[in-house]
Amino acid sequence: MSAPITVLKKRADFLAAAASGFKYVKPSLVVQSRVRRQDELSVSAVRVGFTATKTLGNAVVRSRVKRRLRAAVQQLEVELMPGCDYVFIGRQSCLKGTFDDLIHDMKHALKRLAHQMAEGSNRNSEQ
Repeated sequence: MSAPITVLKKRADFLAAAASGFKYVKPSLVVQSRVRRQDELSVSAVRVGFTATKTLGNAVVRSRVKRRLRAAVQQLEVELMPGCDYVFIGRQSCLKGTFDDLIHDMKHALKRLAHQMAEGSNRNSEQ
């Protein structure tokens, strides 16, 4: 069974994910992530946030991008690492491409980020 998923709502959480340095860019989305500290609440839960900037279009378009991202995350929730925050930022190809392309991009980004975070935690434990 996978860890429970909650939604990021505070701006500080989005900024913390951006500042962590773990980021992967694909044509349809950008994924930022961070590993939460042990002293933070809900360490075992996975927290996700969704963003669509005004450069994508009006509110209707931005909402559609976020809905597509949410649906993709639901399909790939087993790929998410417990104790991490993820921010998914929609790009123009998120709407123009097929849903399968979005799933493929997201799966690839999550695998790469898991590898980056594992290397980052290994480096921190060695110091």
